[in-house]
Amino acid sequence: MSTDANKQLYIKLLFASLLILSSLAIHIVNPEFYPRIWYLATSGDLDTTIEFLRSFGVWAILVSILIDILINALGFLPSIFISTANGVLFGVFTGIIISWLAETIGVIISFLILRYFLRESAEKIIRQSNYLQKVDEFSGKNGFKVMLLARTLPYFPSGILTALGAVSSISVRHYILANLVGKFPSTALEVIIGHDLVTYQENMDRLALFIILITLVYGGVWYYNRRRS
Repeated sequence: MSTDANKQLYIKLLFASLLILSSLAIHIVNPEFYPRIWYLATSGDLDTTIEFLRSFGVWAILVSILIDILINALGFLPSIFISTANGVLFGVFTGIIISWLAETIGVIISFLILRYFLRESAEKIIRQSNYLQKVDEFSGKNGFKVMLLARTLPYFPSGILTALGAVSSISVRHYILANLVGKFPSTALEVIIGHDLVTYQENMDRLALFIILITLVYGGVWYYNRRRS
């Protein structure tokens, strides 16, 4: 086995070991943690989510970050419930920062795991098709722009973008930068809209104005890209 192959194997084993050990540690410390998170993510029970975070007292922010990272690392569970809870519980500004950093870390972890476990298999399939080779080459040259624009879309399934990025030729550095920048506006939208919908009686005017502005901005971006195409 070559040196590069050995290095790749060690990296895969390291990722798998860290994932298993960290998951086991959380389960040992709090056996009810995973069932509760599953319930909150699938039920969308905002009141229960807020009370669950409040129960951790001064550790509520750290627990929220951990939950958000875990959900985005898994990729198939919605994170809007925790983003909304962050905005309501910690305030809009703090909620945006917490959700943005946690979601970004989560999708980066997911990307790295999928990249080291799926990219090699994807390359074998890509080499069998000239069309896929062109798509793969395009993703390497334009991956940053594509991922950046895709991540700015709020409420878009995160796991799909992560998986597509993992099997594409986008570099790790460009993926991290695209998510760090692109995640901010989409996360901010989710937190602000979620917060204002929950407290709409107090923020009805701001919510209406915000939705109008966002519609104009995203509509303008869509129209500009269509004209360029």
